[in-house]
Amino acid sequence: MNKLVVEVVDAYDLMPKDDQGSSSPFVEVEFDGQRQRTQTKHKDLNPSWHESLVFDINQPGDLEYKTIDVTVYNDREGNHGHHRNFLGRVKISGASVPSSESGSSVQHYPLDKRGLFSNIKGEIALKLYQVRDELPREQVQRAAPASAVAENEETGRFQESQFNETPFQEIKGGRVQESQFQETPFQEINNVNNFAEEIKVEEKKKKKNEPEVRTFHSIGKEPEVRTFHSVGTGTGGPPPAPPPMKEKPPAVEIRADFAKAAAPAASVMHMQMPRQNPDYLLVETRPPVAARLRYRGGDKTLTTYDLVEQMHYLYVNVVKAKDLPVMDMSGSLDPYVEVKLGNYKGQTKHLEKNQNPVWHQIFAFSKERVQSNLLEVVVKDKDFGKDDFVGKIVFDVMEIPLRVPPDSPLAPQWYRLADKKGDKVKGEIMLAVWMGTQADESFPEAWHSDAHNISHSNLANTRSKVYFSPKLYYLRVHVMEAQDLVPHDKGRLPDPYVKVVLGNQIRPTKVIQRTIHPVWDEQLLFVASEPFEDYIIISVDDRIGPGKDEILGRAMIPVREVPQRLETGKPPDPRWFNLLKHSKAEEEGEKKKEKFSSKILLLIFLEAGYHVLDESTHFSSDLQPSSKFLRKQSIGILELGILSAKNLQPMKMKDGKLTDAYCVAKYGNKWVRTRTLLDTLYPRWNEQYTWEVHDPCTVITIGVFDNSHTNGSKDDARDQRIGKVRVRLSTLEIDRVYTHYYPLLVLTPGGLKKNGELQLALRFTCTAWVNMVAQYGRPLLPKMHYVQPIPVMNIDWLRHQAMQIVAARLQRAEPPLRREVVEYMLDVDYHMWSLRRSKANFNRIMSLLSGVTAICKWFNDICYWRNPITTCLTKTSPTYGCSAFTSGSYTPR
Repeated sequence: MNKLVVEVVDAYDLMPKDDQGSSSPFVEVEFDGQRQRTQTKHKDLNPSWHESLVFDINQPGDLEYKTIDVTVYNDREGNHGHHRNFLGRVKISGASVPSSESGSSVQHYPLDKRGLFSNIKGEIALKLYQVRDELPREQVQRAAPASAVAENEETGRFQESQFNETPFQEIKGGRVQESQFQETPFQEINNVNNFAEEIKVEEKKKKKNEPEVRTFHSIGKEPEVRTFHSVGTGTGGPPPAPPPMKEKPPAVEIRADFAKAAAPAASVMHMQMPRQNPDYLLVETRPPVAARLRYRGGDKTLTTYDLVEQMHYLYVNVVKAKDLPVMDMSGSLDPYVEVKLGNYKGQTKHLEKNQNPVWHQIFAFSKERVQSNLLEVVVKDKDFGKDDFVGKIVFDVMEIPLRVPPDSPLAPQWYRLADKKGDKVKGEIMLAVWMGTQADESFPEAWHSDAHNISHSNLANTRSKVYFSPKLYYLRVHVMEAQDLVPHDKGRLPDPYVKVVLGNQIRPTKVIQRTIHPVWDEQLLFVASEPFEDYIIISVDDRIGPGKDEILGRAMIPVREVPQRLETGKPPDPRWFNLLKHSKAEEEGEKKKEKFSSKILLLIFLEAGYHVLDESTHFSSDLQPSSKFLRKQSIGILELGILSAKNLQPMKMKDGKLTDAYCVAKYGNKWVRTRTLLDTLYPRWNEQYTWEVHDPCTVITIGVFDNSHTNGSKDDARDQRIGKVRVRLSTLEIDRVYTHYYPLLVLTPGGLKKNGELQLALRFTCTAWVNMVAQYGRPLLPKMHYVQPIPVMNIDWLRHQAMQIVAARLQRAEPPLRREVVEYMLDVDYHMWSLRRSKANFNRIMSLLSGVTAICKWFNDICYWRNPITTCLTKTSPTYGCSAFTSGSYTPR
């Protein structure tokens, strides 16, 4: 008989349960009605067991459809199992168990909650595998029980199992095919219906009051695809023989959206079950980040930057030099500094005719690629031919000090220059040399030897930066009426309309026929941004003919002079504005001489109580109103670690290069951009960023792009999209570190395409529980969106204008966050009609109405006696008020 071995290795960061802030944990494992437990580790939040629990596998073919329940308890009174506290649980699919010990490895599983209000944290390390024969006695620490037992967790009582496990067999064309673990011929089944009934009984027993928990599945490099056919008495030939079973490689944890349903039950095997492509699933990883290592005795000094792998760099800050000797015959010196470490070297700009140059440039050399024990800082003189040697400083890498933030920056020092023989020469240079990590504040501004081989002019396009979107407001212009309009043609009455212009936004009113006292009474909405430097241009035009208008008057109003309305209070009073002639509107002197002018009545104010939508409403990262006085309080902190990527698509094959990848992350009004890593399909950024969270029902967006401005490309070159990832904060557990590979999926005309995988680390920390719970009792958007909603026909137009303002503002930064990047992150083309999106929305609506349709179908089946037992029970119910219920009529009591 085959055996299942569950080796309980250890656990980390368990929840304390006693008064001393500790726990006495033990692990209980249940498989196929068999239950075993480990020893209790007293007063240990990081226990280590290294115990092997052995279970019988009655039918090897059933293992793939069974689960292994692993539960961690706190033993409150020694070894009495019924006095205990719940510390977490894990459910593992039997399909993930390797067929031999050689193919298994220790896997770390985060502990899951048992209920909504459970407070669980920590993880457990397990090793699972199968053995073909009986294990040697010295390996078996605890024997399996003879009979199957089931425990009630609430009462602690045990009861004998009432049903024997029925071996599951795949049914195909009226024949039974045993599992591929046993390559046996097919066998005839006399009564297929009786077999299906047995499966249903077993399914009910397994699903008895079990809460939904996540199940970890594993796949190999070549995932097995199995198609399940319907039960019947097919007349076709026998199905093909199953392929030989291959030994599974080491397991890789696959998780879909952090949670995946349990393994399919036996009863669902009668229908065709398509499997999701494993390439499109999330893959949980275990990178050596400090957030996990600190629970295992790691370096506790690195916890402030603990969501990424610590990467050490040798930093060299070249500040300035003085009293450098003259090297040319003309008495001038064009100095620059060359910093050399092994095969890597970088150099500063050369300054013409300067014996006391100032550079202020920082160089960073990756410690992983250090090939020399000596760091050379050489001062040279730029010349037409060979550059002249001025002097140098040599440092021993082993003697360079280590700086750990939040220490203050290292103070630079003066060093005397030496010649090639080591003798002191004229001139001094100011330097600072230290070892640090990517948490150093000099990291974003440094010249990175492992990432850059470009000129100083293009270096700015590759650095990591943080950007902030401008604060946006809705500007409401209520055009009421005008008086005493003077047309150019005195013999006809004008057909006036008003055109309002704010920056690139133009909105006209309707045309009023033949009057000099028109009344429009129309409200126009615009998007304004701080700082308020624009002007609102109000012009009254006369529609003379198709495509021909004449300006009757114009008014210019500075946005900074427009009042604000915070919420639903009374708006400001309307004002009359003079309409000046077009030729006189721009001349201040002519304005003073104007004795008569037409007037227009306007109500203009800034709506500070709305949230200006600049991204898709389905993936909003910010729901705060424009006014800072109406904003919600912060509820927590979101930390994002951008670790690495793999299997990226080459984007520069024509240039003989691969991909120059960088990431952009957007949450709220804060944008971050990582540094660009050149010519690699496996970049490693390891950069960490932080955002304040005001609402858990928000989404963070991370995009990957190929930099097209690293080799002096033209300004009109566009950065290429590689893919993007979105994570909804409401799916994250508090204080839990998530590390996954996310597929970069792009929808192309040829179908869904995978452009690589992005490895991220996420953690959401709640800092105000009361505020967070209160958020669920408040509406999602600010109050003004419900009291005075924006017309649907204006929402898309306003969102498009807001995106244009954000893209134009971020493009003016240095280095610029380019328009194509901003538009891709904000889904500028999301308003376009999509057949795929329409089908998805239709399926959502049908899913929402599925309950109503099910009730209607049930009632229809009762009326037409589809289920006679249900109809008979229903007709005698006093709810219907009838004693007889026949098809088409009934007799009242």
